[in-house]
Amino acid sequence: MSSDDKDKRQARSTLIALIVILALVVLASFFMVPLIAESTSGLFDDGLGLKNAAIIAFFVTVTLLVVFAISSGDGLIGELQFVLGGFFSFFLILWLMIAWIF
Repeated sequence: MSSDDKDKRQARSTLIALIVILALVVLASFFMVPLIAESTSGLFDDGLGLKNAAIIAFFVTVTLLVVFAISSGDGLIGELQFVLGGFFSFFLILWLMIAWIF
């Protein structure tokens, strides 16, 4: 048997294996759709709310950025320009994540 025939047989068997695996993945995802839809229904329930999440995020952000500014060595005044930018970006991310998760 020539090496060309061996390569053709190996390529054919690899293609068949890939098609079988792809079919199994499609079949498994088809059966998982109702389960995934059921598990995501709790994501949109009423949670903490934006107002309460904003209050929590504000105090967590202020506390954390004061600790960061003091531990950086220059104190609160020397790092003010960086703390303000960091405050608004960290507050926004933390606020929306708290409201979304809780």
